[in-house]
Amino acid sequence: MAAECVIGADIGTQGVKAVLFDAAGKRLASAFRPSQLHRPRPGVVEEDPEFQVAAVCATVRECVKSSGVAKDTVAAVAIDGQMAGVIGIGGDGRAVTPYDSWLDTRCAPFIRVMNERAGEEIIRKTGGPASFNHGPKILWWKNERPAVYRRIRSFVQPGGYAAARLCGLDAPLAFIDATYLHFSGFADNCAGTWDTALCAKFAVDPAKLPQIVAPRKIIGGISRAMASRCGLKPGTPLAAGCGDTAASFLACGATRKGICVDVAGTASVFAATTDKFLPDQKHRILSCGQSAVSGLWHPYAYVNGGGMNLEWFRAEIGRPLAELDAAAAKIPWSDELPIFVPHLAGRVNPAEPALRGAWAGLTWSHGVGHLYRAMLEGVALEYGIYLQTLRSLHPQFRIAEIHVTGGGERSRTWNSIKAGILGCRVVQMANNEGAPMGAALLAGHAAGLFKDLDAVAHRWARAGAVVIPSRSIRAQAARRLARYRQLLDHLNAWSLQ
Repeated sequence: MAAECVIGADIGTQGVKAVLFDAAGKRLASAFRPSQLHRPRPGVVEEDPEFQVAAVCATVRECVKSSGVAKDTVAAVAIDGQMAGVIGIGGDGRAVTPYDSWLDTRCAPFIRVMNERAGEEIIRKTGGPASFNHGPKILWWKNERPAVYRRIRSFVQPGGYAAARLCGLDAPLAFIDATYLHFSGFADNCAGTWDTALCAKFAVDPAKLPQIVAPRKIIGGISRAMASRCGLKPGTPLAAGCGDTAASFLACGATRKGICVDVAGTASVFAATTDKFLPDQKHRILSCGQSAVSGLWHPYAYVNGGGMNLEWFRAEIGRPLAELDAAAAKIPWSDELPIFVPHLAGRVNPAEPALRGAWAGLTWSHGVGHLYRAMLEGVALEYGIYLQTLRSLHPQFRIAEIHVTGGGERSRTWNSIKAGILGCRVVQMANNEGAPMGAALLAGHAAGLFKDLDAVAHRWARAGAVVIPSRSIRAQAARRLARYRQLLDHLNAWSLQ
């Protein structure tokens, strides 16, 4: 029987989701398992890597079983995952540390160390600043847990760890794909290699860093034992996959210059698509990561937990998100509305780890709807800063449109606010399955089912509802963005006192 199906699995912050597609992009089955985030102390956020692996196996198995497809029709599997955290593995390829999440802020002192010692060089070479990502986290393990660090043979991410476990790879075959390198702190992103000068500057042994591969590379076949757990045929090809944001960009059809993406998920991500690697050395806001499509780059930045803020507010207020969204939709644009700073866990882009969230400009006339609308607008205002930074780097850049994905894509209220602040069309993707779809596209490309990744991505990704920005609120949106920037500056100065 012809192998004509593909599976993409996403190891996200909220959980692991696998989706089985046919070659035309039709979803045949999906499955989800929630994450187990451990927060033993303030600032510490960890996950069990083996729990993540088990969740991948369980969701893949459920997809195969519920769809009824034969095992030998699955051409390939690819796994994407959270990008900025790290897992330390031993020589046998097994984890010797928990997953040190991108939400974990323990490494903050080493962000300062890296920025003071080589901040500009790191941005120039990797494409992104030191933040709550690989470099500072590796230094934290090196300095704060030296005995564990000595046992570590390589640092990997959840997607790469799960893929290696499924294929039975040991530490010498551990890998990271190129879409992660702007988070690394130690890479020459353009060359696709580890930078020995940066490693030497921080006394990090390059041997503890995994091999760098392309997202479409087949890294092995699924072992017999793991195939049994996944409900797949032994030897099923497994592609390297990519980071979850890169997978989301691919699933949105951001495979051509000028298409921007808004990932309205746990992290609120704004990205553009360009054909040039131009690091943001001046502002240290945008990271420039490789696209899953060869030759393209994604300058982007994100709000740490932007979508998580909404869940927190919903739980504390005790009202459904749909009800809060409807209340916010009734509130017209006004200079008198409160402004919300969405950095409850510190600001990532640029790295201002001491900054915290706030509402400003509250009066007795403001209610729950105003507070929630301000939370939606806070992400859009942060995006406005990202867009201004992008245009300073690429003066000729023109946005074709913004494709929105993630759980927040369904909020027309949020999309309207974003269109107003950013001044461009916001397009909801009609059939978007998010990051698992991007991983599945890579699996099909790696297996030879799809020759042209750009073409198939645009066949699979279909546009849905479109929001057009209102010309009448442009001046007001510009004023609110200017006030938001002033508020950030004042709050950050206060947080450092």
